Amino acid sequence: MAGIRDVARLSGTSIATVSRVINNSGYVSAGVRKKVEAAIRETGFQPNAGARLIRMQESRMVALMLPALDVHFFGILAHEIEQELFARGYTAMICSTAENPESEARYVAALLSQKVDGVLVVSVTEDSHAFQRLQDAGIPIVAIDRQLPDVTPHAVKADHRQGMRMAAEHLLALGHREIAILGAPGHSWPIQERLEGAREALATAGIAPLCIGIGEIHSFEACRDLMLSLFDQGHRPTAILGMTDIAAIGAIHAASQRGLRVPEDVSVTGFDDLPAARYVVPQLTTVAQPVRAIGRQAVNELLALIAGEAPPAPLPGALDLRMVLRGTTGPLIRRSGGSTQGR
Repeated sequence: MAGIRDVARLSGTSIATVSRVINNSGYVSAGVRKKVEAAIRETGFQPNAGARLIRMQESRMVALMLPALDVHFFGILAHEIEQELFARGYTAMICSTAENPESEARYVAALLSQKVDGVLVVSVTEDSHAFQRLQDAGIPIVAIDRQLPDVTPHAVKADHRQGMRMAAEHLLALGHREIAILGAPGHSWPIQERLEGAREALATAGIAPLCIGIGEIHSFEACRDLMLSLFDQGHRPTAILGMTDIAAIGAIHAASQRGLRVPEDVSVTGFDDLPAARYVVPQLTTVAQPVRAIGRQAVNELLALIAGEAPPAPLPGALDLRMVLRGTTGPLIRRSGGSTQGR
């Protein structure tokens, strides 16, 4: 016997959209309604009270689930999304999971009871177990900054690999070959993608990273201490690829504590272009991520799904990354005897 999932699959819509058509509740465009009605006829689906999975009224509430709020990137993202939702008649319910998958599962249970209209999520990992419950309830989901491939095809993110390749290629063009990689948290999909991008760029140049420090705590102090430990192990890079601006700033402080000048003795790059990147001295060379555009595009896609419409594509170039050159990178300085800076 055909079910509501079969209708959604055949019509190319979500369970929530099929539910709205069946119950005549909530907005569905005329074109989408025709697709759903045609799929109902073709499958022979017979809705009943126990199978509808329908909310009779929209809550006009959207949940935003983030792994942290004390990381500036997520704070900016949350602000942009909350403002965009409010301007379009929705209330944002912001949930911080503290990088904990168990907290994600608890929040999912809370969101189901709150009957939210949709969910925007920056997941801790790509594990979709907790979010499957939202999908089963017919709640539209858009992933941000990383994918949830088993739950939703809708993800709004920058190209993390390409961004890190850009940073590595910048250092290589300056003559650096002894390059360290520093970042956190290691379980983060974007960090894993950035690490692969850095490795790819270095491999293309015929070299491997001098050393890699990937921690699990993404804080200035933790990244500084991680870089200090690499120095103490005898590593003397001429350049450091920070997987985030926070990691890069931690590396700058670690270099200063070991008597190294930036960029004369060691060049440093970051990733994100947070406001803090302009507050350090010298200002941080970094890869700028379009966090505000990502937030707006995620809202556009989710509200389209809620309305039963096809999500709009981002404007050309809106989610592109760009290299921002500031004062923390410079050309490799070769000293007498053929030695290089930082040695």
